[in-house]
Order: sequence, then C-alpha cells, then structure tokens
Amino acid sequence: MRYAEIKRLTSETDVALTLSLDGTGKSEIKTGCGFLDHMLTLFSRHGRFDLTVACTGDAEVDFHHSVEDVGIALGSAFNAALEDRRGIVRYGDATVPMDEALILSAVDISGRGLFVSSLDIPAEKVGDFDTELCREFWEAFARNAGITLHVRQYSGENAHHIIEGVFKSCARSLKTAVSIDPALGDEIPSTKGVL
Repeated sequence: MRYAEIKRLTSETDVALTLSLDGTGKSEIKTGCGFLDHMLTLFSRHGRFDLTVACTGDAEVDFHHSVEDVGIALGSAFNAALEDRRGIVRYGDATVPMDEALILSAVDISGRGLFVSSLDIPAEKVGDFDTELCREFWEAFARNAGITLHVRQYSGENAHHIIEGVFKSCARSLKTAVSIDPALGDEIPSTKGVL
C-alpha cells in the first residue's frame, strides 16, 4: 500500500498528516481554516486519496503559515508514498468546470518541483482565507512532492469557484499520474531510469 505519515513541527505550526494514494476518498481534515478544510476534503474525494490532516498554527497572525506548512506536509507525503515511482503513469491532466470557472491542470511526477500558474483571482478573501494563499499552497506542495505542476485558468469570476476548480483539477490530474500502469510492470517511466 502506498502510504505516508508526515509530522511537521515548527515554531509557527504543528502538522500531522497521513496519506494513502490507493484510497477511496475518505478524509478527516482539521486545519483551523474552514475554507482550506473544504478544499482538502474536495481534493481527497476527487483524487480518491485517503487523507487526514490535523494542524494547529498561529492563526492569530493569519493562515499563511498553516496553509504553507500543510502544503509542505502534503507534498512530502506524496513524495514518500510514491517511493521510487515504479510502474506509475507519471503524467496526468484534467480540465474541470466549476460553474463559470474553467481550470486546467497538468502534472509530471518528474522529481523536479515546479509550480506554474495563470490564476487571476478577483477577490482578496474567501471567508477568512486570503486567496493569495492558493498559490502558496500549491508552490509548497509541488516543491516538496518533486513534481512539475501547471495550472491554467481559462475563465472565472467567483474566487471560491476558481480555487475550488484548482483543487478538484489538481486532484484528478494527480489521481491519473500516480496510478499504476499495468503495461509498465516494475519499470520506472523515464529513460534516465530514475525519477
């Protein structure tokens, strides 16, 4: 079973996270930020990943440290659960409509952490969540997962819909990329022999 357990303790946050790549989409999320909890629940369900996250952070400042550190922990969990990447599809993409928003994501489990996006989120906040933290989360995730992640926004006027589209699209892209390709057997999907 492809599984990881991550604990991250800093002077700003305390994060405990478990991830099963071969799950059914069950989740238990408590980050202290309701909107992030909602996004991670959607991510778990649409990726079919079993995910638990418990985070306490310095919310009296804002949610920046909590969001970034949860992104770091989730990326680290993907990296650990994938081990040497044998037999995985490696690439995945998904275009997801969320009402007026249309989001595309594409992922390469490359071993090289990079996040590229064209997000234009029109509001500064969704509830108590600073919308600029969407980018912080995915940058931290991609860097620590060792993946290349591209996100494109083709349309969208509602900040909630745009960010929700991002989380759903990324979940579906990752679901494809981490899936096992029976044709590959025990191969690592790279001419280099390593990812």
